[in-house]
Amino acid sequence: MFPVVVALIVLALVFDFINGFHDSANSIATVVSTRVLSPGLAVAWAAFFNFVAAFGGGVKVANTMGKGVIQFEMLKAQGTALVLTVIFSALLGAILWNLLTWWWGLPSSSSHALAGGLIGAMLPALGVKGLVADGIFKIAIFIVISPVVGMILGMVFMIATSWIVRKSSPWQVDKWFRRLQLVSSGIFSYAHGTNDAQKTMGIIAVVLYGTIWKDRVFAVPFWVILLCHAAMALGTSFGGWRIIRTMGHSLTKLQPIGGFCAETGGGVTILAVAALGIPVSTTHTITGAIVGVGATRGNRAVRWGVAGRIVWAWIFTIPAAAGVAAAVFVVTRVLSAFIA
Repeated sequence: MFPVVVALIVLALVFDFINGFHDSANSIATVVSTRVLSPGLAVAWAAFFNFVAAFGGGVKVANTMGKGVIQFEMLKAQGTALVLTVIFSALLGAILWNLLTWWWGLPSSSSHALAGGLIGAMLPALGVKGLVADGIFKIAIFIVISPVVGMILGMVFMIATSWIVRKSSPWQVDKWFRRLQLVSSGIFSYAHGTNDAQKTMGIIAVVLYGTIWKDRVFAVPFWVILLCHAAMALGTSFGGWRIIRTMGHSLTKLQPIGGFCAETGGGVTILAVAALGIPVSTTHTITGAIVGVGATRGNRAVRWGVAGRIVWAWIFTIPAAAGVAAAVFVVTRVLSAFIA
């Protein structure tokens, strides 16, 4: 069993890497589109803050992902084989959806892909009774809340900063916010690491405490925290350039002041929600913030057709990942029975 557990942990880290690769656009799209940093420097900057979050991000989101979506104790009671099959199916469902949306250039949510994967794998395993309704409701409702809050904060920050610098020359404003955007990009990347790396921690904890550590109290070891942040930082350093084009150029045209406001609004939203232990989408949040900043220049400043495509990707993420995970679970069980 130990080799299987190790293989699942590696698969979880692969998901974490793909998460960083897929979501790197969230952290660097604005700072690249405003030409404050080159793409290479931007991904290095974002990856650094993704990793640094390991030392202050906490594990509330990890606990929610581990025990707040599926009935962990009920699953553990069914035996290690079912635990391993459910987690394998959930991870594969989330990975496949992430890769598809990366190929399409759509900034969908890795958080919701993983939640959908868990739901889809658990339904054929234990049915609806194996799900935590309250936890799933919180995740689902924040599909709407997080981008709206990000949009409002992006808009408020943009209006407030524009008023503060209203008497300054455009050259001075551009110079100041090119520097300040380094700070805001760091804040958002730290928030991204805080929220997103914790999801994989929760999955690895389920694998460990549902199998080889069944008699121990559920927790997240520090070595797991470091591994997950390192995998995410590595993924971020490779960058998802297709999505960066959508986020940084297709939605709206940004100047450094707008990039600063979008990143700050998105980062503040994610950190606040992560403190509550709710795994929200960094993708949804920064997209909302970018739209909010663009909207301050009028409706025509935002390409609403592109925004509409993104929203459809959000809506379909949980059911799509759930469907793939459920199919993987059924196929895996059939193959296991055939081999046995």
